[in-house]
Amino acid sequence: MKMNKISALAATFLALGLWTACSAPKEETTEEAVVEVVEETPAPSNTVVDIAVSSPDHTTLVAAVQAAGLAETLSGEGPFTVFAPTNAAFEALPAGTVEGLLKPESKDALTGILTYHVVAGNVMSGDLSDGQVVTTLNGQDLTVSIKDGKVMIGGATVVAADLAGTNGVVHVIDTVLLPE
Repeated sequence: MKMNKISALAATFLALGLWTACSAPKEETTEEAVVEVVEETPAPSNTVVDIAVSSPDHTTLVAAVQAAGLAETLSGEGPFTVFAPTNAAFEALPAGTVEGLLKPESKDALTGILTYHVVAGNVMSGDLSDGQVVTTLNGQDLTVSIKDGKVMIGGATVVAADLAGTNGVVHVIDTVLLPE
């Protein structure tokens, strides 16, 4: 009989333990997964076109590049060396010249003039030498002259040099270069 009491007592504790375990509120454990999202931000663009766009002295050049449909090309991979005439350089052209060149029917002539201001490659001012001849994107040559520390290209004076961009370099010039 003693065995029956012990078995009954054990069964009671077992039943009580099961009942407590089943009826007790469940503690939920949650694991938080931390996921770090890294977004690739493209490097800020600073193409030769962006350099001209950001300059208040090159609004005419920018308008001409857009009218000729060259903005996308000159924003491309490159590298390009651009001899960028200032607004004053365009104003020095005969009256009506710029307005005429910006007309849709003058797109080919405008493209020829603008590509005469561009050389393939990344040519810094220190890379230029007196008497050097460079071939422009329109296929014609320009001659470099350096006298008393003053750099000239095709007769135009470089007034600001080595404005480096992500796809080339810009040299500001004081004269619009006209191909032959």
